Amino acid sequence: MPRLLPAAVLCAAALLTAAACSSGGSGRDADAAATEAGAATRPAAPVSPSAAAMLTAAQAQDALLGESDLGAPWGPTEGAATWRDGVLKARTDLTGCQRLLDALYADEPLGTPTGTRAVAAFDDGDDQAQLRYQVLSLHAADVDRSLAWLRTLPQGCAQFTASTTSAGEQEVRVGELALPKVGDARQGLRVTFTGESDDGDTTTLTLDVVVVRVGDDAIVLTDGAVGAVPPDTASRALALGVQRLADVRHQARVQA
Repeated sequence: MPRLLPAAVLCAAALLTAAACSSGGSGRDADAAATEAGAATRPAAPVSPSAAAMLTAAQAQDALLGESDLGAPWGPTEGAATWRDGVLKARTDLTGCQRLLDALYADEPLGTPTGTRAVAAFDDGDDQAQLRYQVLSLHAADVDRSLAWLRTLPQGCAQFTASTTSAGEQEVRVGELALPKVGDARQGLRVTFTGESDDGDTTTLTLDVVVVRVGDDAIVLTDGAVGAVPPDTASRALALGVQRLADVRHQARVQA
């Protein structure tokens, strides 16, 4: 006894035959019909995770640190530190090192922000220090490219001379800054500017620059002071900041 074909197969054969007959029996038209049918049932491409995961402005703001997180003597900033224009507004003939100087002055080690950003700034009156803390939502690949560049600076710009607007010539040194193992990728730099005051005294500005990537988000911290920066400030701020960012992300997933 001959085997009976399933009804679904017979129907599909009948449809393809009808399509071929209606167009003069062209196999190409039958193939086109099959292709269109497949396209109609093919699932849509998934939405980019990065686009779906972008922090909102409110979420980035919630992920910032506050003065109570840092503790005394930190308080709300009273404006840009005098050394920002006096020392960080500087020029050098070394192209790669000029890029660093520009990034320090603009407080943009990741370049001009293209996604969500929230910023908080604090002053330490006891140590004449200033800390700026940023939360950004960017593409992970873009952050990693900036991190790769930052990692070259302790060698490529280990020591160079820069001319400032009002603090004369400055000897600039760039070194590694040890960081706690937080986030997915990180890089820290300690940059010092050494020059002379009008009285002939040696002056030193120390600037700690830290970038930590957490998924597609980034934390940027800069802590500067005349002389030495307060010890462990960056490490404590990062440990708390990464946890707060994780909490904000978790809350967003719960509410989605």
